[in-house]
Amino acid sequence: MFLTISTTGSPERPATDLGYLMHKHPGKAQEFSTSHGTAHVFYPEATAERCTAALLLEVDPVALVRRGQGKGRGGAPDAALAQYVNDRPYAASSLLAVALSGVFRSALGGQCTARPELPEQARPLRVEIPVLPARGGAELVHRLFGPLGWDLVRAEPLPLDERFPEWGDSRYVRLVLEGELRLADALRQLYVLLPVLDDAKHYWISQDEVDKLLRAGEGWLAAHPENGLISSRYLARHKGLTRDALQRLELVRLAESDGTEVEELDNAVDEDRDTEERPVPLAVLRREAVLAALRGAGARRVLDLGCGQGQLVQALLKDPAYTEIVGVDVSMRALHLAAKRLRLERMGERQSSRVRLVQGSLAYTDKRLAGYDAAVLSEVIEHLDLPRLPALEYAVFGSARPRTVLVTTPNVEYNVRWETLPAGHVRHGDHRFEWTREEFRAWAHEVAVRHGYEVEFVPVGDDDPEVGPPTQMGVFTRADTDTTADTDTTADTDTTADTDTTADTTTTADAPAGTTDTPKEGEAA
Repeated sequence: MFLTISTTGSPERPATDLGYLMHKHPGKAQEFSTSHGTAHVFYPEATAERCTAALLLEVDPVALVRRGQGKGRGGAPDAALAQYVNDRPYAASSLLAVALSGVFRSALGGQCTARPELPEQARPLRVEIPVLPARGGAELVHRLFGPLGWDLVRAEPLPLDERFPEWGDSRYVRLVLEGELRLADALRQLYVLLPVLDDAKHYWISQDEVDKLLRAGEGWLAAHPENGLISSRYLARHKGLTRDALQRLELVRLAESDGTEVEELDNAVDEDRDTEERPVPLAVLRREAVLAALRGAGARRVLDLGCGQGQLVQALLKDPAYTEIVGVDVSMRALHLAAKRLRLERMGERQSSRVRLVQGSLAYTDKRLAGYDAAVLSEVIEHLDLPRLPALEYAVFGSARPRTVLVTTPNVEYNVRWETLPAGHVRHGDHRFEWTREEFRAWAHEVAVRHGYEVEFVPVGDDDPEVGPPTQMGVFTRADTDTTADTDTTADTDTTADTDTTADTTTTADAPAGTTDTPKEGEAA
């Protein structure tokens, strides 16, 4: 198993800087023990004009069999069929990827203590792998490496036997990559894509493989057009792990497009403290007020936008009048906890067909949210910066346009009644603002006028004669809708078959169960 990485240079910027980047001296041949054989690193050429580093991996087939029975989860079919006579010692695979990460760990991490400026510099690179398994052929090689900044991607199919050309090509290719990239980026791409092309791994796949994938894919995988295929193959087609990886990649993509950090988006769960009141009279009153308004509107298909950890979704599921319930949140951690609270993994088919949890940002329009009877924004708007509020407004009222929209938000005037809340402080650390009753009503009336809704206001909690209720709720009703007629029509046309069809065509995107059970951030107030 063989790989070379070459670069060119000049007297001012010598190619032998590659030795600093690789943390391997060009004048020495070195060897390293691996779990399945021995890795040799040497430099066939090392001058100021051109330098080549070579990695030769000698695989011990006996060690491969003894350590892993020649295969991992879903992987290494050749070794499974012929444990001692197979292509593993010769064809680049996950074995070479693991050797890369072990032998060139510092280079992979972009670290160079002696010359710290070098890892950030792009330099002309040429990567050659003489024998690379490509399940998908040369076309897949181009699809995987093409979007990654290489000027040349050449995958030459290798014949089964040069003496018998009529036998055709094998599933192996000779890979050549040329381009100006940072060495760390090139190594990370190889670390991920070698086992993806082989479509096999020599070790068992577990949850930590998702973290490895995202670390190696930082900066390129989230935007890659084939990230679904890459994630699935890298994780040996393990559906749960692939779903987890894709959800986290989507969060990275949203953060990049929004120019912010992932942590700023994925902040619905405060892991350091339990934010739900004990007891929780206001949280309960808020859910009861929302449920009463939904019943009054005759809603049957409901969106919980910013669903957090699923308290409202759980309450809606208890009422069979709601035939479709969709929880939406940008935070993957919150969706994990919502799935755990709802016990989606153990839910019966009839019940699970009524509920979906999906990841999405309310700052963008989303066709999945159109056509519903009602949408709930419970303690959500105050978590957005004020300049971003118009984007949410259009996404919900202008694009999705449900018949009824319920918006609850804290009444800042009531904060003086909270003895434990210091003066001038908001109720939750992530609240970007809290409005007075007048401010909320002014905003709500403007939204209603702009998008063709009527709005009325409902107090939630004790309505203090001086400062009002702790929570204020706006009930928006689309002006072009006859509530009674809509309710009757929905009741007449909403058959069981219609409900099942909707559920079946949008598979439940429930996140894996979480490991903690903290409440929805909005329940804190």
